[in-house]
Amino acid sequence: MSSRPPSPQPSTSGYPLEVIVNEESPGPSARWVDPRPLPESSGLKRKREWSESLQEETEEETAAKAEDSWAVEWLCGLRMKLKKQRASTVLPEHHEVFTTLLEDPVVKRFLAWDRDLLVSDKYLLSMVIVYSRRAGLFSWQYRRIHFFIALYLANDMEEDNQAPKQAIFSFLYGKNRAERPLFHKLRLQFVRSMDWRMRVTREECEEIQAFDPDLWVWGRDRALLP
Repeated sequence: MSSRPPSPQPSTSGYPLEVIVNEESPGPSARWVDPRPLPESSGLKRKREWSESLQEETEEETAAKAEDSWAVEWLCGLRMKLKKQRASTVLPEHHEVFTTLLEDPVVKRFLAWDRDLLVSDKYLLSMVIVYSRRAGLFSWQYRRIHFFIALYLANDMEEDNQAPKQAIFSFLYGKNRAERPLFHKLRLQFVRSMDWRMRVTREECEEIQAFDPDLWVWGRDRALLP
């Protein structure tokens, strides 16, 4: 009597478990064939790996050339200066998700609470959109907590002290520290989903703001504070 393999158990970590299937050996009446490929020689292997590596580099260079574009930065008589522009990977749907989150009552109270723009000026808010794009979640998956996680990460990258990040915790949880471990767990998952790509340039932020320059949060400029 053949033994049945144990059914896979659900993962407690949230990630799917890997199911390992043991192949049964054929009976004596069947001719057994080793399914493993024949080992290739070291010379052929090195040649194939080098060819694949060269092909990947060529494809990356071709994609980079296709994404980049050139724009005239200034023109004076017959002289002009060209500026290389990077194609934006942020789609209109990411802007729509961000605009929707701005209407959340908790987010609106938070932005009104940060009157000095210590935590949420226009550049930090632009980074929220960039991080939302890099995280790769669908538009219907974004929740209020993702806004605050992305804003926390933006402050972690751009601000030198801990006060702005602590201000986010103070607003969300007050003096209650019980929820902070869960926040940090979700933050780590969010960063992993971005492949740890945290750096955002000023040009990227300005591209984000130029998509909808009349959006009211782009007026949150520290340079304009009295």
